[in-house]
Amino acid sequence: MDTPYEYRNRDISWLSFNYRVLLEAEDAAIPIYERLKFMSIHASNLEEFYKIRVAEHRSVIMQKIHSDEDPAEAEHTLEEIRKEVTRQQTEFYRIFHEQILPELARQNIVLYMDNNLRPEHRSFADSYFKEEVFPFLQPLILMKDEVRIFIRDNRLYQVVVLRKKDTGERQYALLKIPYAKTPRFIELPPLDNQYYYMFAEDLIAVNLAFVFKGYEVEGSYNIKISRDADLYVDEIQTDKDIVETIKKRVKKRKIGDLSRFVYDRRMPADCLQYICETFAIQDDERIPDNNAHLNMEDLNKLPNPIGAELQLPPLKCLPVAALEGVKSVLSVVEKRDVFLHYPYHSFDCFIHFLMDAASNPDVEEIKITQYRVAPDSEVINNLISAAKRGKKITVFVELKARFDEENNLQTAALMQEAGIRIIYSLSGLKVHAKVALVSKKANFRGHKTAFAYVSTGNFNEKTAKLYSDMAVMTSQKTLTTELSRLFTMLETAHRDVSFNRLLVAQFNMVDALKMMIAREKKQAHQGKKAHIILKMNGLQDNWMIEELYRASEAGVKIDLIVRGICCLATDQPYSRNIRVIRIVDRFLEHARVWYFYNAGQEDLYISSADWMKRNLYRRIETAIPVTDRRIKRTIINTLQIQLEDNAVSTQVQIYRMLQA
Repeated sequence: MDTPYEYRNRDISWLSFNYRVLLEAEDAAIPIYERLKFMSIHASNLEEFYKIRVAEHRSVIMQKIHSDEDPAEAEHTLEEIRKEVTRQQTEFYRIFHEQILPELARQNIVLYMDNNLRPEHRSFADSYFKEEVFPFLQPLILMKDEVRIFIRDNRLYQVVVLRKKDTGERQYALLKIPYAKTPRFIELPPLDNQYYYMFAEDLIAVNLAFVFKGYEVEGSYNIKISRDADLYVDEIQTDKDIVETIKKRVKKRKIGDLSRFVYDRRMPADCLQYICETFAIQDDERIPDNNAHLNMEDLNKLPNPIGAELQLPPLKCLPVAALEGVKSVLSVVEKRDVFLHYPYHSFDCFIHFLMDAASNPDVEEIKITQYRVAPDSEVINNLISAAKRGKKITVFVELKARFDEENNLQTAALMQEAGIRIIYSLSGLKVHAKVALVSKKANFRGHKTAFAYVSTGNFNEKTAKLYSDMAVMTSQKTLTTELSRLFTMLETAHRDVSFNRLLVAQFNMVDALKMMIAREKKQAHQGKKAHIILKMNGLQDNWMIEELYRASEAGVKIDLIVRGICCLATDQPYSRNIRVIRIVDRFLEHARVWYFYNAGQEDLYISSADWMKRNLYRRIETAIPVTDRRIKRTIINTLQIQLEDNAVSTQVQIYRMLQA
C-alpha cells in the first residue's frame, strides 16, 4: 500500500498491551492474589501469541500458507518479537522475585524457589513424592535416532542429566510433569505461623535419585514447547461437511509445527545440543529462560491459605431500574429500550430475557448466534427449555471460534438432540456478531412484535463477570426487521440483502463508517466542532487508519480507547489531533463503541466489530445505533470518564519505553 503515512507493527503493538497487563502486577494497591492473576494472564497471553501469531510468521517463512506477508518481512518481525519478549520476560521475573515473592512472605506465605527445603519439609516432600507423584511418572531415557518421542504442546517437561555409576556413561532422560494427577503447587506443613508451598517440578527434582537408581543425577532442567494451534479454518472455502473438516483439524492442533522451544538457561551446552538434535529443534526456535520455572500461567493456581483479604471482593451488581420487580422482561422492552453494562449489571438480565421468551405463550421463535458459550451454559439450557415448550429455535453456531471449536461442536450436538435447528459456519467467513431475536405470533390485526438483543460480547455468563461489555434490548421495528433480514441471510447464505440502520460488515459497515468520518471532516473544514470517539479492542486496518489520519489533518478531534493492537502512529504531523489511550484494570475492556459528534446530533453505535481487517472484511459483524436519549447519554458519559482517567489509562505507544 503506497502511502505517506506510518503504521505500527501489529505484533509489537500487541506485545505492548501484554506488557501493560504485566505492569498491573507491580501495583501494590492491588491485593497480592490479584497481582498474581495479572502475571498469569501475561504468561497465558504470551503462550497463545506464540501458538497463533509466531506460528503464522513461521508458516509464511516456510511457505506453508498463503499470505500477503513477505518471508523476509516475517523473519524481521520474528526477530523484533524475540527482542521484545526477552525484555518482557526479564521484567516478569524481576517483578516476581523482587515484589511478588516478598509480598507473599509478608503475608506469611512462602513459595520455595529452589530445592533448599527446611529439614522439617524434606521428609514430608520425600513421602509425598513416593505416594502421590512417583506412581504417575514415566521416565524415558533419550536415545537419539533410535526412539522417537513426541513432546506435547504447552506441557512442562524435565530433562535430567545422568551418569551411569558403573560405566560413567552420560545419558539424558525426559520426565513429563504429571499435572493431571498432582497439583502444580504442593502444600507443605505450616511452620512458625507460615504457609509453605513448592513447585511440583522442584519436588520431583529433589527425589530424582529415587527415580533413577543406578545413576548419578548431575542436574535437571525444565523445558516446554509451544506448537502451531491455528487451524486456519477461516480459509475453509467449502460447505461440504464443514463439521468433519473442523473435527479433523482440531485433532491435528496438538501435533502442530513447533513455534518455540523454551528451556532453562542453566542447561549445559552439550545437553541443549543433544535435546535439539533429538527433537529437530532449530536455532531460531530456541528461547532461553532466565528462570528455572516455566509455564507461569499456573500462578493463578497458587493456593490462598489466608482467604478473601488477599483478593478483591466480588463485585456487587447494580440493579437495572427498568427491570426491577417486573415479571416480564419482554413487556418492558416492548415499551422502551433497556441498556446493560456488564459486569456492573448482572448477566441474569439476559437469562431472564430468554426465560421470559421460553415461557411466554405468544412467543413462537427465537434466533441467536453462538460464538463462545460457557461450560454448562445457562443460555443453552434456556434455549433447550424453550424448544421443549414448542418454540421454534434456530442457533447459528460458529465452529471457527478459535479454541472453542470442540465446545461449540458439543453444545450444538446437545441442542440438536433437543430439536433445535442448528446452522453451522458459512464457508469463507466467521460470524462474530452477538445478536438474538425473539418473535411473537401475529395478533388479531396481523401485527407481529419482535425483540432484539445486540451485544458487544458473547452470550457467556462466565466472561460476563470478567469482561466489560455493553448490550441493548430493543423492540424498535426498524432494527428488528433488519436483524430478521440478517438471520435470513445466515440461514440461506443469499447475499442480495440490504441494511440501513443496522450496520453489517461485508455489507454497509465500512461505507457507513467512512461516510461518518467524512461528515466530521466536512464540519472541521467549515470551522465547526468535529469530534470522533472510538472504543475498541484492536485497530489494525490501514484503510480505516488512513481515514482517521486524514480526518486529523482536517482538524477533527479524535479520541481513541484501544485496549489491544493499535497500528495507528501517534505523535506524527498527520495524527496531531489524535489521542490514543489504553485501559487495563480489574475487568477486560471489551466493548466496542463508536461516537460521531455530527453537528450536535451525536451519533452513537455499539458493535461486535474491532477495526481489524478480519472483522471488517472477512466476518459478519453488527453495529446498532443507540437512539434512546437516556442510554446514549449514559454511554457517552462512560466514554468521557474513561478518557479523563488518570489512574489505569496509558498512552498506547508505551512499548517505545521498552525499546529505548
